[in-house]
Amino acid sequence: MRVVAGTAKGLQLKAVPGMTTRPTTDKVKESVFNMIGPFFDGGNALDLFAGSGGLGIEAISRGIDRVIFTDKDRKAIETIRLNLEKTRLKDQAEVYCADADRALKVLKKKEVQARLLFLDPPYHMEKAYDLMDKAAELGIMTEDSIVVCEHAKEVELKDSTRFYERFKKESYGSTIISIYRYRGEEGAEFE
Repeated sequence: MRVVAGTAKGLQLKAVPGMTTRPTTDKVKESVFNMIGPFFDGGNALDLFAGSGGLGIEAISRGIDRVIFTDKDRKAIETIRLNLEKTRLKDQAEVYCADADRALKVLKKKEVQARLLFLDPPYHMEKAYDLMDKAAELGIMTEDSIVVCEHAKEVELKDSTRFYERFKKESYGSTIISIYRYRGEEGAEFE
């Protein structure tokens, strides 16, 4: 597992010890960023269920200003911190050991605004994908925001949610990547 492109390109990342997480492969990570735009001109991102932090670290390396990483697993939090240290990107990150739902409430209080959200929960947590709408409802997501969902083939996500419209869906073996863009409150005109 490594950083694919940008300022930290080629640096190896540690995986979370044990079997509690499944890191996004380099091939899938590269495809994700090809789909959402290979590089960014700033903005904030949220990496909920961050695991080793690979997706958020890749986003910083490619030009996102700041990423907020959350995971409730202490081993994951340790691994994220180690990976941020190794890539020298820790000054552009905040790392919280918290349940994703609770983290969103804290981010609302802090008036955080994000243009990118990574949702890669454990595959059995299908309800976790509802957090994209919750983040939008709380005013955390910007009107140009994109949500990247990684899910199992068996998990069928909707083409549209209350605030988002899926515009890309790619299959990588047993993993599916669904990319959503903000379209406003349900029933509003999709641009």
